[in-house]
Amino acid sequence: MTTWVRCHWDEEDIWFYFEVDAEGWVTRQVELQGPELTPIAAASLDEWRQAHDAGRLDEYDSRFGITAELPVSEWADHDPEQLTFEAFEEVWGSARGQIASRPG
Repeated sequence: MTTWVRCHWDEEDIWFYFEVDAEGWVTRQVELQGPELTPIAAASLDEWRQAHDAGRLDEYDSRFGITAELPVSEWADHDPEQLTFEAFEEVWGSARGQIASRPG
């Protein structure tokens, strides 16, 4: 079962939005920073794997970032807010559009 959550990291003023699969792995991740909620990452695990297989991992990472490398069950002090699929998709679509439109 897929779930969608968000949490805030006060130290860097970053909102993290996660799509998490049934095993607890992050499949998509968005990071929005500061009061303007500037997108700094909008990564997909499937796209990351495709970029890796194609030898374009550095290009993908520098543009879209990466997803969390541990399942959420292993995160300390993680107390996320549940989201709906629609709420996650709205944030995902906006962040991806903004990042993709930036000069490469």
